[in-house]
Amino acid sequence: MAIEVTMPQMGESVVEGTIAKWLVHEGDQVALDQPIAEISTDKVDAEIPSPGAGVITALVAQEGETVPVGGKIAIIEPAASAATPKPKPAAAATPAPVAPPAAVATDGAAGARKVEATAPSRVPSPSAAAEPADEGSRRYSPVVMRMAAEYGLDLKRISGTGIGGRVTKRDLMNYLESQGGTPAQPSSRPSQTAPTTAPAASPAPAASPPRAAAASGAIFRPPLYEPREGDVVEPFTRRRKLIAEHMVYSKTHAPHVGTVAEVDMTRAAALRETHKQSFRDREGFALTMLPLAAAATVRALKEFPRMNAAVAGDSLVIRREINLGVAMDDEEGLLVPVIRSAQAMSVVGLAREIERLRRKIESRQLTADDLAGGSFTLSNPGREGNLYGFAIINQPQVGILRMGEIKRRPVAVESDGLEAIAIRSMMYLALSYDHRVIDGVLGNRFLYRVARILAEADFEL
Repeated sequence: MAIEVTMPQMGESVVEGTIAKWLVHEGDQVALDQPIAEISTDKVDAEIPSPGAGVITALVAQEGETVPVGGKIAIIEPAASAATPKPKPAAAATPAPVAPPAAVATDGAAGARKVEATAPSRVPSPSAAAEPADEGSRRYSPVVMRMAAEYGLDLKRISGTGIGGRVTKRDLMNYLESQGGTPAQPSSRPSQTAPTTAPAASPAPAASPPRAAAASGAIFRPPLYEPREGDVVEPFTRRRKLIAEHMVYSKTHAPHVGTVAEVDMTRAAALRETHKQSFRDREGFALTMLPLAAAATVRALKEFPRMNAAVAGDSLVIRREINLGVAMDDEEGLLVPVIRSAQAMSVVGLAREIERLRRKIESRQLTADDLAGGSFTLSNPGREGNLYGFAIINQPQVGILRMGEIKRRPVAVESDGLEAIAIRSMMYLALSYDHRVIDGVLGNRFLYRVARILAEADFEL
């Protein structure tokens, strides 16, 4: 019996995935667990292993096509059956769809422009049309909800062609085209064309201007730089596209306010130095300042729970669990894995979890669930030349804390009622918060508390 390869569930909030690249062709022999395709979701990229050994008889989904979780993407004839191949009936061949108007896109892997035809939307079955899903139980992907919010769409008025009548990104695109508000107009200028294979955190500004600007015709388009001889053109990777879209969305939807605190890290540095060797011998990895900063952040979030929150429409949802996101970098770009239930962890427990996630990134084993559900984010961009800076909030959170470089410098200190100049280990902490729901007093009090906890360095190691 033929083996059907389906789109896997890559996380509890992931409802669809995009075929980024096929690693096999029809007629290829594959082994069990051999990677056969690269897929992308709005959370993470991954490879699909073959569920069995045999011959690829059909690639049902095309590269660039978005498929719901559980949807068929390929068919494998098991090894025993494939040994005696059978002639394919003529009716099994899938007729090529009539291509609608083409959209210009950029191939991120090869860096060459190409023309891609948008696949025609699937027509829902008569039963699905006659009995629409109950709106109270309908679920939408994060991509669909963000696009609906961006364009002011009522999802109840849009017919879905996904599983169970689910509204997909393609349904929204088709609806906008029918209303004259296409989010990605064909263009001969690749820098202004939205990539057809990347689910957007929010439509790109150049291709998707605000509705008011579009209506008036006053659309700003930045000048296009034409590469010259000697220039190196690096097309965005899929992760870089998602990062860019997320950052633009956050800056345009959340009014960012930044505040900075100066922290005396002398005691924390001495604590680390005292326990550095014993910690490495016991745990097998180095003790850094990051777990200490994480522990101080978690303590402060317990005292100021409104900072551990998420914006949901016109409401602020104060989270019960402190799920601390820790920004980490690898060769492809920034990732923010999440430490779940951080409020129950000691400094050592936080250090172990940070190291575990770092190793998963290094071995490329991070999953979508490792990146989901964060309630506040801590960022440490590095030690060299990083005095301080303001990070962009990781939506839908309401704040992000950024560590600066620790530097030894002279400062004025008070001891026994006398002032003196002393050499201290100093660091700047910078907090970015969402002014829609966090006011200056709360933001400053939270930041001051984190700084005091770090300066006192009352941690158990």
